[in-house]
Amino acid sequence: MKMTSPTVDKPLTRAERKAALLADLEQQRVDMLVNSDYLLRATAPLDKHWNSLKLPLYAVGGIVAFRLIRHPGGMMAAGRKALAGYMLFRKFKLLAKVAS
Repeated sequence: MKMTSPTVDKPLTRAERKAALLADLEQQRVDMLVNSDYLLRATAPLDKHWNSLKLPLYAVGGIVAFRLIRHPGGMMAAGRKALAGYMLFRKFKLLAKVAS
């Protein structure tokens, strides 16, 4: 014999679903505000140091760009040497992993 429960869950109406979704959106907005405030406080020291380094880095970048425009061959050779050094480093690292 099969028994049915007297309280059957009825599906939510469209208005109830909309209200539930709007409540979820509002909670997500609150969570985002709280998390963004936490993130801003956590990164404040980094931002302060970045602002103190920004101007010198821009100046060095400008000098490098100026030299690259004036003498592109020297910078290209330096770039090739840096790339070759990096590739050599990776090969030595792989060799050390295989050897151990």
